[in-house]
Amino acid sequence: MRWTDIEEIAAGLAEQHPTTRPVTTDLARIRDWAAGLTGFSDDPTRCNARLLESIQLAWSDRTVPRADRAG
Repeated sequence: MRWTDIEEIAAGLAEQHPTTRPVTTDLARIRDWAAGLTGFSDDPTRCNARLLESIQLAWSDRTVPRADRAG
């Protein structure tokens, strides 16, 4: 798994941290948790805020029930 595998990382984070609210999780923690996922093989330092925010959003989409989303 690489940094660009956003959906796969989001799924792994949702599974590993089911009670965590992604939108209140700082990007450094997301980076560390993502780099620690089983199967992650990319350079842990080769990510940026934009990638981490994309992961955070994808993770959030997996944890927020549709009825609770603004819209």
